[in-house]
Amino acid sequence: MKKKDALPEHKPHTPGTPHASRRKTLQALGGLAALALLPAAVPVARAAAWEGKALRIGHQKSSTLAVVLKTRGSLERRLAPLGLKVEWYEFTSGLPLLEALNIGSLEFSADVADTVPVFAQAAGARLTYVAQETPSPGAQAIVVPEASPIRSLADLKGRKVGLAKGAGAHYLLIAALASVGLTVKDVEVAYLTPADGRAAFERGAIDAWSIWDPFLAGVQRQSKVRLLTGEPAVAQYKRYYLAADAFAEARPDVLAVLFEELRDVGRWVKASPKEAAALLSPVWGLDSDTVELANSRRSYELRAVAPDQLGEQQRIADAFFAEKLLPKKVAATEVRIWTPG
Repeated sequence: MKKKDALPEHKPHTPGTPHASRRKTLQALGGLAALALLPAAVPVARAAAWEGKALRIGHQKSSTLAVVLKTRGSLERRLAPLGLKVEWYEFTSGLPLLEALNIGSLEFSADVADTVPVFAQAAGARLTYVAQETPSPGAQAIVVPEASPIRSLADLKGRKVGLAKGAGAHYLLIAALASVGLTVKDVEVAYLTPADGRAAFERGAIDAWSIWDPFLAGVQRQSKVRLLTGEPAVAQYKRYYLAADAFAEARPDVLAVLFEELRDVGRWVKASPKEAAALLSPVWGLDSDTVELANSRRSYELRAVAPDQLGEQQRIADAFFAEKLLPKKVAATEVRIWTPG
């Protein structure tokens, strides 16, 4: 997390926060392992009542709609009459974000890749699906240097591929390899954060990189690369918004406001690409043209979640379980879902 947006340091142990020793272990292991260590027997019947005065929202740099909403300040204005203030916290990836949501450090999570809730579900996390963005398959890809001898997905056999563990780009690699009769056992996988992945890619330490926007747009515009994935899409790449169960049960009125505000921001971003790029450029640290390219590949169309729309969630869960990345099988439809009134 950025220092200025870091979650408050938990000093004495309080209900809902991990003891110091466990917290250090979770931080050292990273988001994926943290979720895997959450109690599998967490009760999901009914969450404790929520009576907070601040809506704490976690987001990532790639959480476009949340970043725009934060910059505009419109959510704060709408929630002030309801007696709530808004606090924003930036995370480096979706896995630690949902772990923070589950332990009670946040009330709401901005969009995370479709793979991330699967890990939380396997860990018994008490989370509620609030919304999803419609598919954006072009917003992630497997790339290689333009001069690379790798010309197809089949050529990845025996090669080193960098990716963020548990991210949408992780499932993209699994699905892409499966489409040509390969598995991840046929390649060497290097688990890297987006920043480390870009550095490794640029110096030739990995042969290919599975990555999502805006990092994908950045490497496309600043380096000579080729995409190994495209049409037909092997992964839909949806992004999901989630809430802590206790908050979802206590404040459906606030979720309705969040849904409306995020949906309106999504429509504005698509209708005003240059204005949106100009707003996001200094936040992302990317030039406006790169931001506009990234935004052109995301749908940003917000809709409610329905069980019959979770088919790819099940395919993701099955694929990760087969790779022994999940501790148990997951039924994707056995989740809490909030629906607009």
